[in-house]
Amino acid sequence: MTDHVASTVRELMPGVIANLEELIAIPSIAFPGYPAEPVHQMAARTLELIREAGIPDAHLADVPHGYPPIYGEVRGPEGSPTVVLYAHYDVQPAPESQGWTSDPWTPTRKDDGRIYGRGAADDKSGLVSLLGTLRAFEGDFPCTLRIIVEGMEETESNLEEFVEAHPELFECDLFVIADMGNLRVGEPVMTTALRGDVSCTVTVRTLDHPLHSGVYGGPAPDAMMALARLLSTLHDDAGDVAVEGVSGAPWPGSDMTEEDFRAGADLLPGVSLTGTGTIADRLWSKPSINAIGIDTTSIAESSNVILPHASAKISMRIVPGSDPEAELDALVHHLETHAPWGAQVEVQRIKAAHPFTVPTEGPGYAAARAAMEEAFGATASEAGSGGSIPLLQTLQHASPAAEFVLWGPEDVALSRIHASDESVDPEEIERMIVAQVLLLTRLAR
Repeated sequence: MTDHVASTVRELMPGVIANLEELIAIPSIAFPGYPAEPVHQMAARTLELIREAGIPDAHLADVPHGYPPIYGEVRGPEGSPTVVLYAHYDVQPAPESQGWTSDPWTPTRKDDGRIYGRGAADDKSGLVSLLGTLRAFEGDFPCTLRIIVEGMEETESNLEEFVEAHPELFECDLFVIADMGNLRVGEPVMTTALRGDVSCTVTVRTLDHPLHSGVYGGPAPDAMMALARLLSTLHDDAGDVAVEGVSGAPWPGSDMTEEDFRAGADLLPGVSLTGTGTIADRLWSKPSINAIGIDTTSIAESSNVILPHASAKISMRIVPGSDPEAELDALVHHLETHAPWGAQVEVQRIKAAHPFTVPTEGPGYAAARAAMEEAFGATASEAGSGGSIPLLQTLQHASPAAEFVLWGPEDVALSRIHASDESVDPEEIERMIVAQVLLLTRLAR
């Protein structure tokens, strides 16, 4: 069976890659402030492709705000399992400041065989792998399939509200989330855990109003310097999170090599990694904290003034099994109690998104693992993901008995999702389509 599926998928690949290149060229950035027309164009073209691939009732779902998800269903044989296939059609921005070496909206095949462009991996590769999977069955599906393609995954998602309003549309035996990837191309990995994400803004105030830095500098505390000192307390000297009460533990599964991590992260020469433990520990089962934005006077607008206030947005990734509200409480308490010089601190909570652990004991997971091993011709290992997908918790509430499979063509080592020169390996897409076809066939048995 595997050889037949592999041959079928190989014949489909020219069309799949043509679709990927067409979709990369559409700048479907759903962030506020970006043009809406390309996002609507992407939604319309994706809908057309899904209908052509065998889901004729697919449609743009009615949502109260934002760009619409695409939903469709096709019935399988009586008594067959129900599977929800997920991907998303929106992408991250691709500013020139990121340092792209090719136009992010022109799909570019380079000497390494990979296809470069914004969304090439995240998640238009997942989207076209879904299309290839549907086409492989030529309308004769072994399971009942429900398709959901989100339009705002990279920004303030509206899909969670849609799921909560229509949970009956998401009742299933298995969710297949095609928005992940192996650690390295060609080496199969089952993603079994995702970190959660909590965030807040912290504002530090030291003065009633700005002061002349020459007349008052010295005794008068600078709010920006106070904020910098406060932020520095979030890590110890090794770079581990130093917030009391935040959870962490060793990672029990596969590790990532430092070489692979450095290749994907492109650290500058001489820059060391932060934290202790294995790379897997630091990525998947220990917390991380970053200041992802700062509000203060820009260099262009600066003058000889001591700043009265400064703010930062803090994002903390939290480990599987932890309580996001308790983790955020610990972060807020730390920020409120570690400011220097008696500076006033105000913290505003933004988000407390749950981590997620994939149950691995059920028949759906076993079928997926076997299908992946067949498709890749190698034993699959288990790994985590440092990213967060809050939607998974909502889907689990909508269909509590369902299993989850998290995979896709976005290899961690080289895909550089959200960064410059994002890319995908076409052969990884092919193998993932084979795995998904085999999975659905196995489930139907």
